[in-house]
Amino acid sequence: MTVLLPARQFATPLEDGRAGVKAVARARSRYARKVTVYLDHAASSPVHPDARAAMVDWLANGFGNPSGSHAVARRAKAVIEEAREVVASFLGVDAGGVVFTSGGTEADNLAVLGTLAGHRPAAGRSPGAIVVSAVEHPAVLESARTAADLGHELRVVDVGADGLVRLDHLREVVDRDVVLVSIQVVNHETGVVQPLADLARRIRKWAPTAVIHTDAVQAAPWLDPAVVAAGADLVSISGHKIGGPQGIGALGVRNGVAVAPILHGGGQERERRSGTPNVAAIAGLAAAVRARKARTEAETRAARDLRDLLVDVIQKAVPNAVLTAAASPRTPGHCHFRFPGVENESLLFLLDERGICASAGAACASGAIEPSPVLLAMGVDKVDASSSLRLTLGPGTTEEEIRRAASAVIESIAVLRRP
Repeated sequence: MTVLLPARQFATPLEDGRAGVKAVARARSRYARKVTVYLDHAASSPVHPDARAAMVDWLANGFGNPSGSHAVARRAKAVIEEAREVVASFLGVDAGGVVFTSGGTEADNLAVLGTLAGHRPAAGRSPGAIVVSAVEHPAVLESARTAADLGHELRVVDVGADGLVRLDHLREVVDRDVVLVSIQVVNHETGVVQPLADLARRIRKWAPTAVIHTDAVQAAPWLDPAVVAAGADLVSISGHKIGGPQGIGALGVRNGVAVAPILHGGGQERERRSGTPNVAAIAGLAAAVRARKARTEAETRAARDLRDLLVDVIQKAVPNAVLTAAASPRTPGHCHFRFPGVENESLLFLLDERGICASAGAACASGAIEPSPVLLAMGVDKVDASSSLRLTLGPGTTEEEIRRAASAVIESIAVLRRP
């Protein structure tokens, strides 16, 4: 997606002060003249026009609190319940199992901590163990660590160099003491797709009463969650990864699975998530889901072909370029490289100067770029892990953008490797 960044985007209340004027001037001079190639869709995708229209319609014509009983409130409730049906179909759960959240992070937190809060061990029994993969998103890992601080045993299952869960280690850590297993469908950095259906079958054999959760945030843009996450009891998604607004997500809960609230208040979302619903964002999420479901297989294949073109051009031109988990199944939009001898922070700076939006990995950390925990878990050493580059495509990415991005990567690496 090519974006012309407007100068007014950088105007701030500080413009009246000298510092503000200088800051805005620097921002304008650096960015406003650029045509940017956006290849960071795994971090956030542009809002789909249908989602934008749905949100504007609600903000312009609606304002009611859906918890009320009058006509204005009922209209708000109708918007939410219609959206719930749309999202439920997308996730493959009943409408009553959809819990709207503030995003993928809260959905993951609720899945982990809410499941454990709802678990009532027999008298004298331990609170039970949690199993997560070593490459989970921090929203899952940190929730699991919090649960461990509260007395649950935390077991982390290893992955191989291919990014896939090691079946032999999964067998070691999963037993009848396990209460919850959380394994993502698609990795947020590498794009590697886990064989979740097979993993779920094994887990249910070894731990029949365990609840299985999957973070499907990165799966939803490219795969069908109702299919790839069918083996899970709980499924998390995030709106802004699929063309919806930021600040909205959902947790799909299958029938019979108990999830206790981690936010307390008025008992909204069937007493699983208190707080006045963000009606505009929920409407935007539903519209984005409809648009996502309407995407054709041909469009998905086109994205995969462009991803493969990007990989091919870079690998042919850049000596020692390493495509991470090259032999593993990956989503059509993910492209993850390592360039030995190149520091990713410097590479990202040069790419930004050339108008290319990319990342080193997950878009969650701030400040200095640290070696990726995902790559370290895959056995990559710290130096090599610090040479990573993630380029992620969206449904609107063009061949011209791919070739421009490839050229920028090649030129930037040549500069950084220059003696």
